[in-house]
Amino acid sequence: MITRFLTDVRVKFNPFSPRSKSARIFLSLIPPQARAEGMKIDAKMLPRTSTEPANLELKFKDGKEMKLDLDKMRLPEVMEQVDRHSRQLARKEELLG
Repeated sequence: MITRFLTDVRVKFNPFSPRSKSARIFLSLIPPQARAEGMKIDAKMLPRTSTEPANLELKFKDGKEMKLDLDKMRLPEVMEQVDRHSRQLARKEELLG
């Protein structure tokens, strides 16, 4: 997963819910040095009894914001969405020098 173009990550999930597996794994895929490089990571864990759906909000360096409903998406779909926009930003960066 390409994370160098992410500036802000907000995740809200119930860690005890099986539907929150995508959120937990997505957080584990973020490199350990990401915070030191300027990425803001906000993970909000909901109580065990919460029925609120898991959400992921991302902000990229170009200002684009993505809001994903993790209850309905599996991890490969989430990674595909993130990587698609990251590859576009990588191409623009490459063309501009």
